[in-house]
Amino acid sequence: MALRTRLTDTFGIKHPIVLAPMDPASGGALAAAVSGAGGLGLIGGGYGDREMLEREFARAGNQRVGCGFITWSMAKNPELLDLALAHKPAAMMLSFADPAPFAEKIRAAGVPLISQVHNLEHARRALDAGADVLVAQGTDAGGHGLTTRGTITLVPNVVDLVARERPGVLVLAAGGIADGRGIAAALMLGADGALLGTRFWATQEALIHPAAKARVVAATGDETVRTSVYDIVRNRTWPTEYTGRLMRNRFIETWHGREDELRGLAGEERKAVEAADQSGDYDVSNVTVGEAIGLVQDLPPAGELVERLAADAEARLIGVTRTVVTA
Repeated sequence: MALRTRLTDTFGIKHPIVLAPMDPASGGALAAAVSGAGGLGLIGGGYGDREMLEREFARAGNQRVGCGFITWSMAKNPELLDLALAHKPAAMMLSFADPAPFAEKIRAAGVPLISQVHNLEHARRALDAGADVLVAQGTDAGGHGLTTRGTITLVPNVVDLVARERPGVLVLAAGGIADGRGIAAALMLGADGALLGTRFWATQEALIHPAAKARVVAATGDETVRTSVYDIVRNRTWPTEYTGRLMRNRFIETWHGREDELRGLAGEERKAVEAADQSGDYDVSNVTVGEAIGLVQDLPPAGELVERLAADAEARLIGVTRTVVTA
């Protein structure tokens, strides 16, 4: 029997599992595979690129998928939101800035608004904007985020806030979740489901170089760090409070802690990073994953992974129930 939550009922899906809209990993094929297996797939709109969005929505075919943007970057080119809404997405996720300027347009299109939050201030702001779903993301997550809150305490705090102020809003847990244990834990913390990034980053459909995927499968959860060196070298001006969690490599070991010096050499180093992107040299190019890499041991098809995660979570919850009853 599948796990039924408010998330599955609201979105008409089978499993309380959502694909994080990772840029560039979460393309149309990956989002479609997750949705096709009974989860909710979200295409990663990232920094915003019209050609890429059109291509990836086309690759999703007839599957019902959503989309997500880095809000402050999309704001520089807001017609990208119109483009995404024209595809009638299953949901629109906004991250890393106030969703309010875009919330009315999303609601008017009849599309549920998912807002990623990293603390209670963010959560209140998203509730005021009318978000339908909050993603409570802890600092253990891969990619950009704050350094202040871990998933296991942030999620119940956000759940309690929502219960007091807007009980109809759904909550997803994110950060460090990569197996059935994590999904079961998210539900036990009061979330309506889980949003997974790193685990789906390491799937066959993810738009990631095979060499990077291989590094993740071989890694442990101790091999990540929060840093801004790739934002500097790629000339991406993130708000100062955000850093990215990445897998340690030679480039990070060289420049982490030497950010001011790197700014002076960013143009020269950028050429080296861009060349490494093309050649698959991940001693220089970035591997954007979270602490959950220690739980990743294979590269399955994404649809198979959804079914496996859901079955594992259900078995864990049944096992906990039986233990409590018989104790």
